[in-house]
Amino acid sequence: MSNLARIVVLLVVLALIGGGLFLAMWDMPAPRTKVEKAIPHATLDR
Repeated sequence: MSNLARIVVLLVVLALIGGGLFLAMWDMPAPRTKVEKAIPHATLDR
């Protein structure tokens, strides 16, 4: 494997590890919009 291919593979692996760590450490806030959905009574009678 040439040096350029090794560098590219190393950069891809580091980007994947960095992205995984970013997603694992990111404290994403919960959505604040209230969701209300009407459920028909017929579906609850089963």
